[in-house]
Amino acid sequence: MNILFTCAGRRTYLLKYFKEQLGDNGMVIGADMQLSAPALTAADIKEQVPAVYADNYIDSVLDICKRYMVNAIICLNDLELPILAANIERFKSIGVMPIISRPEVIDICFDKYRTAQYIENIGLKTPKTFISLTEAKTAIESGNLRFPLVLKPRWGSGSIGIEFINNVDELDEIYTMLLNKVKKSILATASTGEEYILIQQKIEGQEYGLDVMNDLIGNNRGVSVKKKLAMRAGETDKAQTVYNEQIQEIGQILGENLHHIGNLDVDIFEKDGEYYVLELNPRFGGGFPFSYEAGVNFPKAIIEWLKGNEISSDLLRPTYGLTFAKCDYLVNVN
Repeated sequence: MNILFTCAGRRTYLLKYFKEQLGDNGMVIGADMQLSAPALTAADIKEQVPAVYADNYIDSVLDICKRYMVNAIICLNDLELPILAANIERFKSIGVMPIISRPEVIDICFDKYRTAQYIENIGLKTPKTFISLTEAKTAIESGNLRFPLVLKPRWGSGSIGIEFINNVDELDEIYTMLLNKVKKSILATASTGEEYILIQQKIEGQEYGLDVMNDLIGNNRGVSVKKKLAMRAGETDKAQTVYNEQIQEIGQILGENLHHIGNLDVDIFEKDGEYYVLELNPRFGGGFPFSYEAGVNFPKAIIEWLKGNEISSDLLRPTYGLTFAKCDYLVNVN
């Protein structure tokens, strides 16, 4: 059982988790455009690949799959997801299972405006969201939208380009600045329309992170809820596993409706007893280690499913009340 991780980056822990579960019965292959990527130090084999938008990127990844008899591929980067999703059948044709959702799911999650529309359509709450500056200003004048607001790239990743707005003057100034920034960045390549900037009501309250775990055919099999205690560079830095029936139900609704494959990383805010879904990321996110360390063995579940085996639901249930924090350490990347 050989598993390939693309855009491995800094996700050292995730490669280690899969290695722990594979033991001597398979290899972890890591790929990145830089051989100095920290996560590659945890791989059995490391491979350098072109940038994800290079014409030969998919061919390069397919070649790695063939050379190392890869059974499954896991993507760790938002910008790469649409590219791999569009080529799912090419991987399947050589016997590789892409643990990647179908293109329409990726599009719903990657386009944050479509995300907001989708969340509302399935009966869940999300902040008021606009992509037209004119319409946002009209909503502000009518009292339908109030400061503070959040501005961020419509097609974005992590916390890149997020700005907080407190008045109309800031709205005009920062909207223009952010629009110019996005057009000059790699996010412009990832964008598919003209309205690049999302204008959203800012929800101030307790934040939660979810791992919504689906099997390889899109059935929801588990939800892990974590109370975020600290953030750093757009990722959860400290968190506690909690039991919250309402939030778990939200996760189940998302998993059952979206039918994603593998993990769905979800951000939720609580305000005045109401829960607002902000982000859907159809991949392993920076909050997954808090679930794994609390006993959620999703890597083992995926490996068993790849073998055609069934699992116990206990495998995807965390121990509640456990608190973990991330810390930095050095790895030799020579």
